[in-house]
Amino acid sequence: MQTRGIRLVVVSNRLPVVVERNKDEWRIRPGSGGLVTALAPILRNRGGLWIGWSGSSKKIDLRSMLDTASQKTGYVLRPVTLTEEDIANFYYGFSNEVMWPIFHDLQTRCNFVPAYWYQYLSVNKKFAKVIADQTGKNDYIWINDYHLMHVAHNLREKRKKLKIGFFLHIPFPPMDIFLKLPWRAQILRALLEYDLVGFQTLRDRRNFIHCVQTLMPDAHARGKGQVITVTVPGRTVRVGTFPISIDFKDFAQQAASKKVSDGAWYFHEDLPDRQIILSVDRLDYTKGIPERLEAIRNALLRFPDMHLKVTFCQVVVPSREEVPEYQALKAQIEQLVGEINGQFTKSGWAPIHYIYRSLKRDELLAYYRAAEIVLVTPLKDGMNLVAKEYCACNIEENGVIVLSEFAGAAAQLQKYALLVNPYDVEGVADAIYRAFTMNRDERRTRMKKLRQSIRKHDIFWWLNSFLSAAFTKHLDDFPLLDEYVPQIEMK
Repeated sequence: MQTRGIRLVVVSNRLPVVVERNKDEWRIRPGSGGLVTALAPILRNRGGLWIGWSGSSKKIDLRSMLDTASQKTGYVLRPVTLTEEDIANFYYGFSNEVMWPIFHDLQTRCNFVPAYWYQYLSVNKKFAKVIADQTGKNDYIWINDYHLMHVAHNLREKRKKLKIGFFLHIPFPPMDIFLKLPWRAQILRALLEYDLVGFQTLRDRRNFIHCVQTLMPDAHARGKGQVITVTVPGRTVRVGTFPISIDFKDFAQQAASKKVSDGAWYFHEDLPDRQIILSVDRLDYTKGIPERLEAIRNALLRFPDMHLKVTFCQVVVPSREEVPEYQALKAQIEQLVGEINGQFTKSGWAPIHYIYRSLKRDELLAYYRAAEIVLVTPLKDGMNLVAKEYCACNIEENGVIVLSEFAGAAAQLQKYALLVNPYDVEGVADAIYRAFTMNRDERRTRMKKLRQSIRKHDIFWWLNSFLSAAFTKHLDDFPLLDEYVPQIEMK
């Protein structure tokens, strides 16, 4: 069905662009992260709308800047304005000191400050108002992630018949951890205001259903398969699992380009006769970087035949650098890198190559192409697209993934990746050594199967499965426009 009047509206905490000050001028640059990577290709040139915070509280002419940016992105951008108090209590407070740690099973890092909660409710109302002002009755509103769980509750007060879906990109915690959240009942009731609640894995959905049935005795879950239903007085909500993915074809094609191929060749020229072991992470305590470095140390201690034959490249992308806890984590990582290099370095060889900066896309893909082994070992992760990106870029099919069993990607990739418990230093070291000594035939068999799975279940499969469950719509119902010009003046 080719219906021109349908529009997909994506809502997230942040817009897919970053507003920043460059000397005396404000400028906009493309954003990064899993959500932008996943959704930008889908909205582009389909008349879509993305609503979110710009990342700044400064009073600047955002409208004209975003109108210009919309011409480049291929979809309309609309901002939600946040104050300094909003940023402090909603973003750094409730989102990052309550929801992020507790949903990653790290409740000891939580700060259950009541003021954070009230600011969270206030900001969710702000988002609801902008959405109500910018959308019409035929729009399909897709709310993303833990920052905005209360948006549907607020929208229902204004326009009850809106079609609203929600997708949680991070894990949903088990009941014994979720129960520690002081506002647990309010969060569950707010989520049940959506028409569909989507999770990354069956484990996340089971955790959610268990919490609902425990805290809401009048709730009843029925069905089986990818999407089930939860009935509460006055509402029936669909609850599904939709593991997010990547644009496999795009990654594979770019990885095969001359620029990326040359970059990969230069890396190996600089590191001759070695296997490159790679990790790429945002700076965050959930990623398990210190634990991974200890596993590298353990492997070098126990398997001396790896000396001079491997180089571990740890890429850390800066994040939340103004937060003391993240500053301390960065210092810890750098100390460990220094210790391990000091312990094992020999003439012409240092075991760890540490990079602390964002990589340009071609550079990142060149690292993927060059690496024989990739370590993806978060303590807990909703999905982790690095694992899938690496497979798509491993066009020679000679790579091995060592993957945390607590990453959402493990549900899909477990059969052909080497699964590990990231807390088990010796177990991770054993897996690294197994990957290092794995013969070419086994590598090829495993990687071929991994790539087939990701190619089949790519970003477009993810979107189609979510839209079909949420709105009985398909990606084809949001057609590419022949000569698309963003519709700047919104109703």
